[in-house]
Amino acid sequence: MTKRDYIDFQDRTQPLAFLITFRCYGTWLHGEDRGSIDRRHYHRFGTPDMPANKKIFTQEQEALRTKRMWLNKRQRSVVESAIKEVCDHRKYGLYAVNVRTNHVHVVVAASVKPEHVMNSFKSYATRKLRDVSLLDTKLKPWSRHGSTRYLWTQDQLSDDRVRDVLPGW
Repeated sequence: MTKRDYIDFQDRTQPLAFLITFRCYGTWLHGEDRGSIDRRHYHRFGTPDMPANKKIFTQEQEALRTKRMWLNKRQRSVVESAIKEVCDHRKYGLYAVNVRTNHVHVVVAASVKPEHVMNSFKSYATRKLRDVSLLDTKLKPWSRHGSTRYLWTQDQLSDDRVRDVLPGW
């Protein structure tokens, strides 16, 4: 099986899917005890996360422009529905979606860049939340960017790390 995945990977010009994760605004800041990554020094695969740093954490808290965003049950349902709507409308293959109180995981197949897919999810979800009066127009619901892991093989698609973030997967 591993040998076949290797061959498939060599023949494939596009990944099977993406594991896209994005966070709610202000719910995971640089300098926190649980670690984080940044765009400059702590963003390479396989390297350690940024260590805890109270000074940086305090600066991050003070820099927040609005309150932190936590999704309640109704909001999570609307976000999940919006993601399914994006996939249906744009003909993306939705493998799984898991909307949590402070972040969202989606495994999706698409023939466009994962950043475009993620931005579509965020935009649709924000619009839907505002349409049903579950999000004030002054609040920013999502953190900047997110994680876009490429899943090239069946093994990666069924990897424990993917299953861990997607219960029932």
